[in-house]
Amino acid sequence: MRDAHPYRECSDPLHGEGPAVEAREVSVVRDGKTALEGITFELDPGGLLAVVGPNGAGKTTLLQVLSGTLAPSSGEVRIFGHRPARHICIAYLPQRLGVDFRFPVAVRDVVMMGRTGLLGPLRRPRGRDRERVAEALALVGITALARRPIDRLSGGEQQRMFIARAIAQEARVLLLDEPLAGLDAPAQEGILGLLGRLRAEQITSIVALHELDLAQAHFPLALLLNVRAIGLGPPGEVFAPGRLREAYGTGLRIFQTPSGPVALSDTCCEGGDHDHR
Repeated sequence: MRDAHPYRECSDPLHGEGPAVEAREVSVVRDGKTALEGITFELDPGGLLAVVGPNGAGKTTLLQVLSGTLAPSSGEVRIFGHRPARHICIAYLPQRLGVDFRFPVAVRDVVMMGRTGLLGPLRRPRGRDRERVAEALALVGITALARRPIDRLSGGEQQRMFIARAIAQEARVLLLDEPLAGLDAPAQEGILGLLGRLRAEQITSIVALHELDLAQAHFPLALLLNVRAIGLGPPGEVFAPGRLREAYGTGLRIFQTPSGPVALSDTCCEGGDHDHR
């Protein structure tokens, strides 16, 4: 009988026990400027965290450190008890994926690329690999698109495809940089709903985004960031007007609604998060 939760375990020998993600006093200094300062938090398996803040706050830098693609200047990161470098249980989806969508390849072929680190040199996909790909496509709701060329995907379908690739990789930690950028409201809701379903599979997701209202509505935890942590906890507590003004300064308008404060950032619609400092 097939396991109802096929992604509960990762085959990576570095996959240990304990918290899925630990950051301890993580700081990053680039070209003499502090990009992150003293970031500390911990997430259990299945955690879902929104990282929000203005442009230049360090959101992308934090995801790079958590993924192991950037070494912190001080502090440390642990993924299931181990350093993140070469840890296949992590999948980092950067803001700009550098994919040529004109390339003649189908969705299932892109998702199969997630198996590369598990196949070994010169190994062709086997039955288990194809089964994992089929499960990943089903989990993100794009089984019907498996044979579709990638140049015929909408923005939301593209994001689902890349998340499926991460799941086929057997990733237990997803690091998503602005996955909602450029998507219409229904596509955004679809991705947010998918992240909620992944929690049931004990997949941990850390998502950088600008949309404070979506973070408040869909995430149990939020990290309000501007180089240092301004607040960490349930969004309804973290997004207090005083903390939001501390994070965003004058580039923020706050409206009181029956469900709590809604903040509109002047940076929310600019072309990406420029956290490369």
